Amino acid sequence: MNNNSSQLLHKLRQLLPRERLLAEREQLAPFESDALPVYCERPLAVVLAESEEEIVAVARLCGEHRVPLVSRGAGTGLSAGARPHGRGILLVTAPMDRILAINTHSLTARVQPGVPNLQISQAAAQHGLFYAPDPSSQIACSIGGNVAENAGGVHCLKYGVTVHNVVGLRLVSWDGEILNFGGECLAQPGYDLLALVHGSEGCLGVVSEITVKLTRVPAETRTLMADFASIGAAADAVSAIVRAGVVPAALEMMDALVISATEAFCQAGYDLDAAAILLIDLDGDPLEVEAEEALVEAVLHKFQATRVQRAQGENQRQLWWKGRKSAFPAIGRLVPDYYCIDGTVPRHRIGDVLQAIAEFAEGYRLRVANVFHAGDGNLHPIIMFDGREPDALERVEALAADILEYCIQVGGTITGEHGVGTEKFNQMAIQFGDAEIEQFLAVKRALDPHGLLNPDKLIPSLAHCREYRALRKVHG
Repeated sequence: MNNNSSQLLHKLRQLLPRERLLAEREQLAPFESDALPVYCERPLAVVLAESEEEIVAVARLCGEHRVPLVSRGAGTGLSAGARPHGRGILLVTAPMDRILAINTHSLTARVQPGVPNLQISQAAAQHGLFYAPDPSSQIACSIGGNVAENAGGVHCLKYGVTVHNVVGLRLVSWDGEILNFGGECLAQPGYDLLALVHGSEGCLGVVSEITVKLTRVPAETRTLMADFASIGAAADAVSAIVRAGVVPAALEMMDALVISATEAFCQAGYDLDAAAILLIDLDGDPLEVEAEEALVEAVLHKFQATRVQRAQGENQRQLWWKGRKSAFPAIGRLVPDYYCIDGTVPRHRIGDVLQAIAEFAEGYRLRVANVFHAGDGNLHPIIMFDGREPDALERVEALAADILEYCIQVGGTITGEHGVGTEKFNQMAIQFGDAEIEQFLAVKRALDPHGLLNPDKLIPSLAHCREYRALRKVHG
C-alpha cells in the first residue's frame, strides 16, 4: 500500500464508523466479485454507505487522492461490472434501502439505491400499483444496480426496461458534486442525460436516489403455457404472436434442459417430454385479455404446440413463474459452475441463433441451457462447466465470444440487460467501430476526466479494440 492509499484510508476511518469501513482480508473476501465469480479482485477497502452525504464524501476523497472508486449494489450482476479495483475503494450502497415516498398523484416512488426491486412493488401494492421491471433476481437485486445495468425482466416486453420506468435520479460525480436528472414533469429540456446514466455501469457517477414510475395493477392477468416438440417451432411462434398484433406482458421460453432442471428443483408442473415451453402473460381489461387469448391460442396451435394450458388460479400461475425464475439455481444444482451471458437478437432470428449456439457448444465440448425473454429476443445462454478442468474457463470464454459475436452478425447486440462489465469488454470492439468507441470515451472523459469511476470496464480503449479485432481475424 502506497502513502497516498494510506492517507485515504486514514481519512475514511475518521469519516465512517469502524463497522462500515472494511479493510481486513477476511472482511473483503465477500466483496471480491459480483454474481460472476470467475472474475474477482480484492479492493483496497469497502465502504458500506448509509446516506447520500457519505457517497459525496467518499467520492471527494477518492477524487482528491486519485484513487479508483467502484460502486456496487446488492452484487447480483452477471457481467463482473461490480468487480472491485485492486487499488481502489468499493462503495456499497446496499445499506441505503429506504423507500422515501410514494406519490399516488404522479404515480411515482422515490427510493434509495439499495432498495430491492421487489420491495417497491410490495410497498405500492396497497395503492393498487406496482413497479414493472422484474429481473429474476428481483427479490435481492437493488434498484440502483438495475439503473446501472438498465435491467429488464420477464414483464418488460409490454412495460419496458428500467430506463422506461425511471423518471428521475440523483447522481454523485467523481468529485462529489450532486447532479439531478429528470423529474416528475413529463417534458425535460436539454439532452436526455437521464437515459445516458442507464446502463452506464457506474462509469459516469454513483446513483444516490431514484424516482421510479409506478403502474396500475391490471384488472386481469391470464397465464398460458405452451409445450412444443421442437425448439424451432416454439421460436417461430414467438414472432407470430407479436405479428398477430398481441403484445403480451411476458413471453418467455425454456429449452428441455432448463425444463428438466427446474421441474426437479420446484415441481412447477412442466412437461418433461417437451423440447421447449413458452410461458405467456396476458393482462389488461378482461375483454381485451379474452380477445388476446383467443388470438394467441390460435397462433400456438398453428405452430404445432403439442399442448396449450391456461393457469387455473393464482397459485398455479405463481408456480409456473416460480419455475421460470428459479432456472439459474436449478441449473446450478447440475454442475459445479455456470456462466450466463445475454445477447439480444431480432425475434425472427431466435431459432437460427439457438441452432448456432448448439453447434458452437458441441465444438467446445460444453452444454448450454437456454431460458430467456423470447418476446424481447433477449437470450440468456447458460454455459455449464466444471472449473476444476484445466482448460474449462478458456473454452467457456471462447464459446461466449462466439455466441455474442454471432448475435451481432444477425443484427443483434451483445447485451440486453446484464451489461458489458468485464465479461463483454472485448465484444464492444466487434459491436462498434472506432468512431463510436471514441464518442463513448469522450462522454466518459467529460464526466470522469481522471478515469476513476469503475475503470477498465464497459468501454475499451481504441488500442484494445484494434488488438482484439486483429486477434479475432487471425484466429477466424
